[in-house]
Amino acid sequence: MAKKLYVGNLPYTVDEAKLRELFSKAGTVETASVISDKFSGRSKGFGFVEMSSDDEAAAAIDMYNGKDLEGRPLTVNEARPKPEGAGGGGF
Repeated sequence: MAKKLYVGNLPYTVDEAKLRELFSKAGTVETASVISDKFSGRSKGFGFVEMSSDDEAAAAIDMYNGKDLEGRPLTVNEARPKPEGAGGGGF
């Protein structure tokens, strides 16, 4: 079963292809996404990677949590589910 990971403190230069390439060193990457601002299109500095197994997810956390990437220490941990009712603000 796939395991989704949160990847925080990403350099703004990292795109989905680079994120996928980086995490593929820990195992099979099912999906990789960098979250971007919907108005400017600029990265928000975090993303999600879905690894194909729990073991590969654990290996990715061990390998990349705290690792320096372009001068920024990455935060990698198991993604938490989005809280109920969470969503954009607005009127």
